[in-house]
Amino acid sequence: MKSRNIGIIARKELSGIYAEKTIVFAILLQLFIALFSSFLMIGLTSMYDPDALAGYQGVEYGIGYVGEEGDLSRIIDDRRDLALYNLDLDSAIALLKERQLSAVIWVPEIPPDDPGPVIVTLYTLQNDIQAAVVEVKMKEAFLVYEEELRSVRSNRLIMNPIQLNFPDTGGRSNYYEFVFGLLIPLLVFMPAIISAALIIDLITEEYQSKTLETLLSTTVTYGEMIWGKILACILIVPVQSAAWLALLWINGIAVQNPVQMLLHVIAGSMVLILIGALVALHYRERTSAQFVFSTAIVVVIIFIMSVPYNPLNLLVRLAVGTIGSLHWLILAGVVAVAVLLSVLLNRYAAYVSTLPLREG
Repeated sequence: MKSRNIGIIARKELSGIYAEKTIVFAILLQLFIALFSSFLMIGLTSMYDPDALAGYQGVEYGIGYVGEEGDLSRIIDDRRDLALYNLDLDSAIALLKERQLSAVIWVPEIPPDDPGPVIVTLYTLQNDIQAAVVEVKMKEAFLVYEEELRSVRSNRLIMNPIQLNFPDTGGRSNYYEFVFGLLIPLLVFMPAIISAALIIDLITEEYQSKTLETLLSTTVTYGEMIWGKILACILIVPVQSAAWLALLWINGIAVQNPVQMLLHVIAGSMVLILIGALVALHYRERTSAQFVFSTAIVVVIIFIMSVPYNPLNLLVRLAVGTIGSLHWLILAGVVAVAVLLSVLLNRYAAYVSTLPLREG
């Protein structure tokens, strides 16, 4: 095969990618996510973990307190984001309905060392965004109160509780989990899936538009045509992934080992693209090929995700710098799979090229 012919086919396909509306839309969607990742992080994090809202301050919420003053009232009064008002229950509920209070707490007159449970009732407005924020902030106060109650009642314990030591994340564990556990793998690996689907369209299009015979009448061979399209698909992967990492960095989300991450994405993309090319060569019809490929990818992803060092886990550990040199061995294994698929693709492409075009 001539590299010049492969380059010509690759340039032709790259110049025509903008005509693929689905691909362009997917890229623009990724661009939107990367550009507004900081904004989306706040909204999406609050959806799967409302506790994340507790870290945002700047507003003082009025809390009506009903009952005898004690440890809980002291805890709430010490917070800068909550203002405590001692009221009777009827007045407090009336002010809550008029939105002059954000919540009302009713605390029964039970001493902390009482043998019975301490039942605290919290009243908030139903279906209110502010109520969700207040509930999270009150949860923090209740947890502190619970710890104090446990301390007062510790003499009742007949067994020592197990101590759990959690890593210190500086109060930003939700942010850490969302960005590095979901956002970065999603953005970085999405170009690989897009390119794998794109190679099917590029190959089957030659058959369905009946342009293959014209193309092969030039100096370009069948194998050069296939590898030119593969080259076009693989070239857009590192460009997109690097752009997403750069945009995340602009948003204040810096990752470690970006070069190593790109190498793994390129290798993984090559495997997916080669699988897509094999499927396209076998069916040579877009709808059937895309359906079979999508189904196969789902099965492959389910299997791979069961492996400890799966691609998503690998990218996360690379992004936070906790994987060490083990990833090079994994990269070598992925490259070996890509080489094996390349050999298989060359042989199958040679076989398909001998078939009459009308059978395609």
